[in-house]
Parts: sequence; C-alpha cells; structure tokens
Amino acid sequence: MWKLFKMDFNYSEEQLLVQKTAMDFARDQLLPGAAERDEKMEFPADQIKMLGEMGFMGMMVPEAWGGSGFDTISYCLALEEISKADASTAVPVSVNNSLVCALLLKYGAKEQKEKYLKKLSSGKLLGAFSLSEPQAGSDASNLLTSAVRDEDHYIISGTKNWVSSGINSDVVMVFAVTEKEVGYKGISVFAVEKGSDGFSTGKKENKLGIRGSDTCELYFDDCRVSVDNRIGEEGDGFSIAMTVLDGGRIGIAAQAIGIAQAAMEKAIAYAKERKQFGKAIASFGSVREKIAEMATGIASARLLTHRAAVLKDQGKPFSKEAAMAKYSASETAMSVSTECLQIFGGYGYIKEYGVERLMRDAKITQIYEGTTEVQKLVIARSMLEEV
Repeated sequence: MWKLFKMDFNYSEEQLLVQKTAMDFARDQLLPGAAERDEKMEFPADQIKMLGEMGFMGMMVPEAWGGSGFDTISYCLALEEISKADASTAVPVSVNNSLVCALLLKYGAKEQKEKYLKKLSSGKLLGAFSLSEPQAGSDASNLLTSAVRDEDHYIISGTKNWVSSGINSDVVMVFAVTEKEVGYKGISVFAVEKGSDGFSTGKKENKLGIRGSDTCELYFDDCRVSVDNRIGEEGDGFSIAMTVLDGGRIGIAAQAIGIAQAAMEKAIAYAKERKQFGKAIASFGSVREKIAEMATGIASARLLTHRAAVLKDQGKPFSKEAAMAKYSASETAMSVSTECLQIFGGYGYIKEYGVERLMRDAKITQIYEGTTEVQKLVIARSMLEEV
C-alpha cells in the first residue's frame, strides 16, 4: 500500500530548450493567425509542416526511426506552449505523437516502421487515429466496422466518426472487428492509407471549439487492405488502443494546461489594466480569489501531468496517473477559462479579446480521448484494486 515516489522538479537544459523553441514558434507562427483560423475552420497546414521540420511531430520516437528522441516531459512542455497560442494546432501534434507514432513504435513490425513511422515522425506524413463510431463512444469495444480476411488482404467495411485530422491525414490507424461474438477480443488495428479504394472522408464537422483542427467521419466500403498493414496480431486491437490512449491522455492534459495558462495570463493582464470605482480590478478581493484558484489549479494539474510523464518514461504503470492528469487538467482548463471570461465581463463575451475561444477550446478536453466520467472510472477502479 505504501509506495515511495521520487520526482526531480528541475528541468534539464534540453527540456528548457525544447520549451523555449516551442514558445517562440507558438508566439511568432501560431498566435497571429489563430483567431482567423478558428473563424474560418482552417487547418494549420503550413504550421504543421514547419513543426515537422523542427522535430515536433515525432518527439518521443528515437532518431533511428525519424523522431527527435525526447522524453515525455519535453513533449508536455512543448505541447503546453503550442496550446497556449492555438489549441487547434496542438490537436494534430498530439494525435500524431501520442496515438499514431506511439502505436507504431510500440506495436509496429520493422517493415511498418520503415514504411510509415519514419515519415510520420519526421513530419513528412500526418497520421490519424480512428476508434470511435456513431454507436461506440465511451463504449469503445462496441464496434461495428468489420475487417474480413480474404487470403492476403482484409476487406474493411463500416463508418468511423470524430476522427481528428481525418481530412488532412495521410494514414489512419483504423480499429475494426476481425472476429465477431468475442467482444473486445475480436478487435484488430490496421494502417490504412488515404487514397485506398473504398476509403473516403465525410464533411468537416462545424465544431464549438478547436475549429482549426478538422474532424470528420470516415467511410469504408469494401476497402481492401493488405494483411501486412495489420498492426499486431488479430484480436490485439482493443488492448493496443487502451495502452496508447493512456499516453494520449498525458498529451491532452498538457493541451488543457496550455489553454488554462493562456486564460490566466490574459485574466491577470486585464485585471491590472481594467479600472472600476477608481482602481484596478486586480485590487478587488473577488478577483484576487479567482486568480489564486487559477494558479493553484494549473500548478496542481501540471504536477499530476508531469508525474504521469515521468512514470511513462521510467517504464512504470501510469494509467491511473494519466487519468488523474487528464481529469484534473481538463476540469482546470474549463474553470480557468470560464473565470477568465467572468473577469473580462462583457468584453470577454465578444471575439475581439480572444477569451471566448479559450473557453470553447477548453471544453473538448473534458470529452475526447476519454470523458471526465471515464477518467473517474479508471481512477476509481485502480484505487479499489490497489487497496
């Protein structure tokens, strides 16, 4: 029951350099056009290309496979800075790193790594992760998309939804049922390239937030995929998805922290500038309480996130910690961005000040890659098993 946990609170020079590089890029290349991309639902294609060239699309992949070879803390620091400027850009960065590259690195055969991982981690290709279906959200094992073996191919049929980067990606990790009547043990995963016969994308969803990140449905109509594109063995898909999503939750937590940090910084700057009743509202007790709560929530979420990251890098179990990090960070992002808007008052409600965008972007962090309710279930189950 009693366990010791050590954590070094000092960032290395390399980690700080990664953070500064991401911060400078976010300030100079992302922030200036973030509001316009949000308004137009415009994918940040040029910025993603630049991030790939800088080594940010395969941060935790070894250099031998085209990545940068950084640790998860460096990844969190970079993703937080990117999210502060534009959470929409953070989505394809997170998906490509946490879900796609991580999946191929851990479970892909050497030939699959040669064919896909090197190009994905170097930013030459963009990946997507497709698990959810219209009837299968939080119940991710309830898939209807099928993959039927036909000699040296599989024929995939079905519909996927809520696919981030579904339109702009080049290769998609697709989860489908290869054996019926055995539940989650009958799910397998395939790397499916765009342009494959029978594979098409739906319209871009008109979303509340992260509008610069495209989301769509994917359609598979007797799509033939080589058996060589199956990742792992038949029936391994669900366990692969759950393992990869643990790492993905660390990325979403970092994204949420970045949104919350941006909201707090805006709130502080505005509170110092805005005057009411003859003095800056920063002097009001109610405003100070809000800022104190913001700062404490962000610091707590960041510590939880970095703890999960350290455990991941140490090769230790981190599922519970990743769930705690995502739960804490997403709730913090929503509360901090809401309170930021409250401090701005009516000005926060209009688009000019960029506050409402933070609140809209924050909401999705409570939903994708496992809702808040799912995170609580993961945490509770883990605690009950430990005691």
